Amino acid sequence: VQLQAFGGGLVQAGDSLRLSCAASGRALINYHMGWFRQAPGKEREFVAAISWGGGNTYYANSVKGRFTISRDNAKNTMYLQMNSLKPEDTAVYYCAAEVATLDSGSYYYTKDAYDFWGQGTQVTVSS
Repeated sequence: VQLQAFGGGLVQAGDSLRLSCAASGRALINYHMGWFRQAPGKEREFVAAISWGGGNTYYANSVKGRFTISRDNAKNTMYLQMNSLKPEDTAVYYCAAEVATLDSGSYYYTKDAYDFWGQGTQVTVSS
């Protein structure tokens, strides 16, 4: 599967932004999906994840209550709605896919769990 993340941009603190991750090559329903981000000089960190059918969602504590992950398998697209953005949310945001099997999905918060990555989209939040 190929993933393409888009929707980033430059916003002010308190604004909202919605990221999208479009999949091609294979149906998105075959994958658990996640969002990660990487700020300059920092490690790539977990932001949010969603199970293949959308029934389970997970969030990093730093974004809980502000960000919402969702997916539309019919459109082969995943989303990240980001509200009340803060300067510390500034980073390149990556979407990722983990092949959904009976044994997968438990380590959604780790980079190594994911099999495919998109190219990233820059989000910059000014104060």
